[in-house]
Amino acid sequence: MSKKSPFVVSAEWLVKHLKDPGLSIIDGSWYLPAQNRDARNEYDQAHIPGAVFFDHDEVVDPDSALPHALPSPSTFEQHVSAMGINREDTIVVYDGPGMFTAPRVWWMFRVMGADKVFILDGGIDNWKANGHIVTDKPTKIAPTAFVPKPDLSRVATFSDMSAIVGDPTFQIADARSPGRFSGEEPEPRTGVRSGHMPGARNVPVMTLSNNGYLKDLESLRKTLEQAGVDPNRPVVTTCGSGVTAAVISLALESLGAVDHRLYDGSWSEWGMRDDTPVETGPPKT
Repeated sequence: MSKKSPFVVSAEWLVKHLKDPGLSIIDGSWYLPAQNRDARNEYDQAHIPGAVFFDHDEVVDPDSALPHALPSPSTFEQHVSAMGINREDTIVVYDGPGMFTAPRVWWMFRVMGADKVFILDGGIDNWKANGHIVTDKPTKIAPTAFVPKPDLSRVATFSDMSAIVGDPTFQIADARSPGRFSGEEPEPRTGVRSGHMPGARNVPVMTLSNNGYLKDLESLRKTLEQAGVDPNRPVVTTCGSGVTAAVISLALESLGAVDHRLYDGSWSEWGMRDDTPVETGPPKT
């Protein structure tokens, strides 16, 4: 059997460990308007017992105009402490369809120093489809103290990207759809140009999973390499607002890549400016 990522857990594993002390479960679902799903309402109607809701629109930098900007360590500490999550906990994150927005939460916790962070393979959609228990009962939360130990080397800033774009030393892996990457489809956010950063490669987020289950390691490597991304060379991941870029980051980390960062501002920042170079069309070979 092909090896899977060390950062995912199966539904069967989680069922066995639901009542373990020190286990924190997070519903990290978030949806684009076109998906016509309400993450908070779905959580209220049916969530995995003990899960708390992570609001991607709330756990952000309140001083940034960009969507989903990574909060400061102190802001992150405030939010997740109120969720009852400790940095030493075993943290399992899930989303609706699987491998869509849960990896962003996984990445954020890793940036903030949590080591035992995992993603539920298949998401809650497959959890429900396979008959596993859900509840609408509110999770009882005992506030704790999440003490961040931030590793900001995992984050690429606009200043970083200004130096990286055009530098052949670096690879840029973009998780948006092929249409948005090429510029054939308009961006969903007003005022954001279409296209991609010069030299970027397109790794659409859904190519890294099958039915919400992360591909095995061999298939992840093949998918990245077919897109022109070498996990053994420096990579910066990006997407629309820094959320689905984390799925590429997850794939890279799973393969043992050590030199990769996530561009937190992503296309919402790069494409909104009028002083940044933009290319259209498919990736250049």
